[in-house]
Amino acid sequence: MRIGHGYDAHRFAAGRPLLLGGVEVPYELGLAAHSDGDVVLHALCDALLGAAGLGDIGRHFPDTDAAFAGADSRDLLRRVSGLLTQQRLRVSNVDLTVLAQAPKLAAYKEQMRGRIAADLGLGLERVNLKATTTEGMGFVGRREGIACHAVALLDE
Repeated sequence: MRIGHGYDAHRFAAGRPLLLGGVEVPYELGLAAHSDGDVVLHALCDALLGAAGLGDIGRHFPDTDAAFAGADSRDLLRRVSGLLTQQRLRVSNVDLTVLAQAPKLAAYKEQMRGRIAADLGLGLERVNLKATTTEGMGFVGRREGIACHAVALLDE
């Protein structure tokens, strides 16, 4: 078994959709990023890559490469899944914690889980997603952005 941890954070930006876990969440602000800014999928990619010993998302999809400008993070996740398959590694389960003061995410969590499970070829019971606030503390609490922690367990 191999375990990996991922973390990502992006600041809010006007004029962009808010994508989290592959789901567009209605909100007046999106997240600033070279790609689509999906912090959930970015953190998950890093956790998976870390567990596999394959570096991080920046190594595979650098923000200095115009090819990844506006990239769909679901596509990046599927590409990471392919790298795991090449290494003969299987995802056992993933656990994600989204830190967001706003918007409220309860109504979108199951859809996010479903998209992640589909992209990784997993049963829904192998994908856990939680959302929490920071009780008004830090950049998340000041509503400056959103962050996510991810843990992934792989089987050889």
